[in-house]
Amino acid sequence: MALNATIYKVELQVSDMDRHYYATHALTLARHPSETEERLMVRLLAFALYADDRLEFGKGLSNEEEPDLWRKSYTDEIELTIELGQPDEARIRKACAKSQQVVVINYGGRAADVWWDKIASSLTRFRNLTVLDIPEATVQQLIGLLERGMRLQALIQDGELQLMNGDTSVAVKPVARMASAG
Repeated sequence: MALNATIYKVELQVSDMDRHYYATHALTLARHPSETEERLMVRLLAFALYADDRLEFGKGLSNEEEPDLWRKSYTDEIELTIELGQPDEARIRKACAKSQQVVVINYGGRAADVWWDKIASSLTRFRNLTVLDIPEATVQQLIGLLERGMRLQALIQDGELQLMNGDTSVAVKPVARMASAG
């Protein structure tokens, strides 16, 4: 018998002082049976960091052709691609060729360092690629916010995000391993 996805409903209020973006998003996240809680919360974090009216979740684990998140223009061109974890070099190359901007949000502690050491030199030519690290301890704190129904506030200022529910606040300071030129 196949396992079903677990559905999470999120009301995410974003106040991004850096980009002057303020909006409330009603999100439905389907957690695939093979997806970890860590990955689910990093997906939500990625949405908060790059929130936009046209940003949407890709099919992710169930469709390898789509990124984890993406934003398309009104003419269907891919403006932003967001990948999570440690995607292989070929996937990153393909995304950089198709998208105006590509962001990889890397998490996973020591495995992230090994992944980066292996592919970093081959990615330097991509001027539209940003690679961000989220510390493992921060990801563990994010799991503390996880509930089937969440009301969260995301406050972004000076490159740091505070993700809050009524009782708990998690500070997230992404570390750039590589920043795009654009």
